[in-house]
Amino acid sequence: MSSDAEIALSSNSWAFVEAKKLVDRYAKGAPEKGYVLFETGYGPSGLPHLGTFGEVARTSMVRHAFSILSDIPTRLIAFSDDMDGLRKVPENVPNQDLLTENLNKPLTVVPDPFGTHNSFGEHNNARLQVFLDQFGFVYEFRSSTDCYKSGLFDETLMLVLENYEAIINVILPTLGPERRATYSPFLPICPRTGIVLQEPIISRDEVAGTVTYKDPETAEMITVPVTGGHCKLQWKVDWAMRWHALDVDYEMAGKDLIDSVTLSSKIVHILGKRPPEGFNYELFLDQDGKKISKSKGNGITIEEWLKYASPESLSLYMYQNPKKAKRLHFDVIPKAVDEYFTFLAKYPEQEAKQQYANPVWHIHEGHPPSEGLPLTFGILLNLAAVVNADDSSVLWGFISRYAEGATAETNPELDKLVGYAIDYYRDFVKPTKQYRMPTDKERAALVQLVALLKELPAEAEASEIQNQVFQVGNDNAFENLRDWFKALYETLLGQSQGPRMGSFIALYGVQETILLIDRVLAGEDLGAL
Repeated sequence: MSSDAEIALSSNSWAFVEAKKLVDRYAKGAPEKGYVLFETGYGPSGLPHLGTFGEVARTSMVRHAFSILSDIPTRLIAFSDDMDGLRKVPENVPNQDLLTENLNKPLTVVPDPFGTHNSFGEHNNARLQVFLDQFGFVYEFRSSTDCYKSGLFDETLMLVLENYEAIINVILPTLGPERRATYSPFLPICPRTGIVLQEPIISRDEVAGTVTYKDPETAEMITVPVTGGHCKLQWKVDWAMRWHALDVDYEMAGKDLIDSVTLSSKIVHILGKRPPEGFNYELFLDQDGKKISKSKGNGITIEEWLKYASPESLSLYMYQNPKKAKRLHFDVIPKAVDEYFTFLAKYPEQEAKQQYANPVWHIHEGHPPSEGLPLTFGILLNLAAVVNADDSSVLWGFISRYAEGATAETNPELDKLVGYAIDYYRDFVKPTKQYRMPTDKERAALVQLVALLKELPAEAEASEIQNQVFQVGNDNAFENLRDWFKALYETLLGQSQGPRMGSFIALYGVQETILLIDRVLAGEDLGAL
């Protein structure tokens, strides 16, 4: 084993902990198929959201961690369950009536409400792949419809039919009395209507490989093959069938699917194989603490995050605390951006073991970039707020003075950050800004701050300015210095939270800050701009 692998084995990074499961799984050698197969699942009944991306990103991180620990080749399949019937119409897509007319048909049969692809399933699959490609993920896309219709699943479907009773006995105890009376793992695709039926199976023929059901409208007995795409499996059985047919070694799932993972694992054992390794991550929540739903669209979309922040910041958000429920709303973006650059700045000075635990190692597959930034996203947001910036050139006028020699051309990453800050400020900060006048106590403190700022040398650094701000808070008997900083934010910036004031003043300019405070002391309403 290489020295890198030995160091990685001692890492407490969750990605390495997961990868170690696969090392143990194949401690005696590579699997017969010659590679370790990772899988992620996507249900294209709604548009892809960031939770979908998170599963691919996290799985890719485990895959790369495994590559450090083992020489066994790996593959990653992004699987779309696009043969599922459309059970309800998503709220965030056009042409609702068109979808309503095609309810319960396979997603790859339902017409595309956007009018760009042959089906709704194909449209959503394309959206997912474009995004995954944009991030540079190395994966193979698989369509459930293609797998069923091509015969790839036929052998395992026959195994499900042969083990019908044993599988039923696993599922039935988890169902209510009414559902238990009609349940079958096979869902015939009606030859007459194209609908994915949920009708009781009247009889089955293991030799012929068929099942028979009663047409709910005509009362006719219909016999169809279980192979070739004529039937779709109920999803818990379908999941197990897919694990068996593709010989999947690793798949993670949300906490809400723990019971489903248990049932599907039992079914894989019945079919004669070992279930994949994996872990259950916590769910993403919207701004109200509710689970994100593809059909409701109550979370940030892929495109929305990338409008306001870098792909790397999104990957960081996915890496951190996967077993902790997290809000996936717009207000998490600034912190994610700044934390990414903080981790990036620390990386070169860390020892190998610390680097393996650093999120940027996992985000960049062991080769994080070296560039650092002189400013945080938070400070840029506040600068944009003070100068009411709608154009990046305005912010660059301050930046080039603060960081000598910095230009948009020589600092492209910083220029991107400036663009993100302007967009975020315009859409989320500006509409919510509320300035207030200072109290008598705060007014006296502001007067003292102006006096101290006037005494500072022209080359005063951010730390020296920060010391002066602290001194004013202490001299004016603010019991909690947070109240002093909050007063600065609310009177000067129009918000209850803000940046480290020393850094902000150094960027904005000492003289400019004095003028800003003087305007407040003169009673000017800064929100009237």
